[in-house]
Amino acid sequence: MMFRGQLFKNRRQTPYRIHVKETHAAKELAAQVRQTLTTAKPKELIVVCIGSDRSTGDSLGPLIGSRLEESGLDKWTVYGTLSSPVHAVNLEETLEFIELNHKNPYIIAVDACLGRSTSVGYICLGEGPLKPGSAVNKKLPPVGDIHLTGIVNVGGVMEMMVLQNTRLSVVMEMAGIMSEAIVEASRGIPSPRKRFSWSPLPPPAPKQQG
Repeated sequence: MMFRGQLFKNRRQTPYRIHVKETHAAKELAAQVRQTLTTAKPKELIVVCIGSDRSTGDSLGPLIGSRLEESGLDKWTVYGTLSSPVHAVNLEETLEFIELNHKNPYIIAVDACLGRSTSVGYICLGEGPLKPGSAVNKKLPPVGDIHLTGIVNVGGVMEMMVLQNTRLSVVMEMAGIMSEAIVEASRGIPSPRKRFSWSPLPPPAPKQQG
């Protein structure tokens, strides 16, 4: 989760964005993602969906990750789902795993962000990495060669409370459009089949009584 203003600092001033309510939003977004990937010609595509299912506003990433898995996206590897989220605690570990187990990975980072009241509902596509956690003052490693973000609520004051009180309907609608766009964009883009699946860490062993 991050602020809209911090997201594109030192990047091009007019990144592509489209409102979730716009007609054919998924197809329009998919075309932009496909164009970006076709230009980059990536070898192995990774989608890292960042967020936590413990917060309504921050659940956008895991919701998208789960929808991508359910869609049968077999060419690209997806990290970050509702059952196995990628968040502040395991983000660095996840990035290290990707670096070790994927050859020349090209990462699409997906996350929710906060912005102005007039920007809520917009989906943004930008070049370069995003900095997750900046909206709530968490120092986390930058993620992605490109990034997709959904502005789920207004930032600036009491960000954690804002995230907790974000409307689920807004997040669900965004998750549907963004996941549909990613699946649509994957069609026709050459990419090797994924070799790895991210499995959740095993639960800690119960302490013995005695």
